[in-house]
Amino acid sequence: MNIPLSVNQTELLDVLLNVAIIRPVFIWGAPGIGKSSIVENFAESLGLPCVSLLGSQLAPEDIIGVPQIIDGKSVFCPPRMIAREEPYCLFLDELNACSQEVQKAFYSLIHDRRIGEYFLPKGSIIIGAGNRAQDNAIVKPMSSALINRMFHVELIASHRDWLAWAGQNGIHPYIIEYIGLRPDHLWKQPPKTEEPFSTPRSWHMLSDAIYSYGDNITEKQLEILVSGCLSPHHAAQFRAFVKQIRNRYALSAIFNGEQKWPGAPEDRDALYFLAQSFKARLIKELPSDKNNLSGTTQDLAFRSKALMKDLANISLEIAQMTVSAEDDNALPDWFVVEIIRDLPRLAVKK
Repeated sequence: MNIPLSVNQTELLDVLLNVAIIRPVFIWGAPGIGKSSIVENFAESLGLPCVSLLGSQLAPEDIIGVPQIIDGKSVFCPPRMIAREEPYCLFLDELNACSQEVQKAFYSLIHDRRIGEYFLPKGSIIIGAGNRAQDNAIVKPMSSALINRMFHVELIASHRDWLAWAGQNGIHPYIIEYIGLRPDHLWKQPPKTEEPFSTPRSWHMLSDAIYSYGDNITEKQLEILVSGCLSPHHAAQFRAFVKQIRNRYALSAIFNGEQKWPGAPEDRDALYFLAQSFKARLIKELPSDKNNLSGTTQDLAFRSKALMKDLANISLEIAQMTVSAEDDNALPDWFVVEIIRDLPRLAVKK
């Protein structure tokens, strides 16, 4: 589905509040970013029960029902789950994963709010959701007739929305602090290979698992947990983050000169995480144009050059990775030029 503009969770709730009450809405988005929970919370906010149907597990008769003979005439009796007397929110999850025959069964339900002779109670809401083709999930082409019967919106993961939700729902403090430092690790595009990948849902799973193990969880146990929930790179970074918390390393203390970069061989993973967090802070706070430097950012740049030199003395490889650009995650060009000028050995040979 080609939708030129995406929305975050807050914007989606606004769309649902204003559009879903009058027209069926279809939410597109990657697996695990919270489509189902948003719909359930939306229905709850309106005081409506939410009835969820999983498109990938439906047959046509699960929608239109089965015929019965009444007074010599056949009448289709829709399922009790759908045929309700009070208004409700009907959530058609994985709608684009169902067969063409099941999609046809939805036509009148979505367009006319009707199944045979049964009409949805006035005030009922219909919302569909599904993954995108690029997500390597089970998806099937939606017919133009079904697409044209719904309003379409694409949801993206927002670390701000998720952190606000996480703080209210008891997500483990390690995870909240980590995503606050590395918001780019909240979600990763599903890989083409069969391996775990990071999503808001997988971070929630990891939080539950860490709580289950308790405060005395070992490094090996944590390694097992993160390997089963997160993208490999994010898993390694999160383990290093937890280690540096336990070892009381803090990036702020390093910036303030209260601590030094960890230099012991056994702390290499913590050093790597701190270096990546260091880079993320510089990208966030340093202006792309040197002419826009303020007094504060000028002090930051000056201090950062000294820290980069100290980092290179401990690990040239990690310092080079910090300076290099990867996945459009790059330091300002002017800052890199000044670093390379002062520390030529940081230039990565190609």
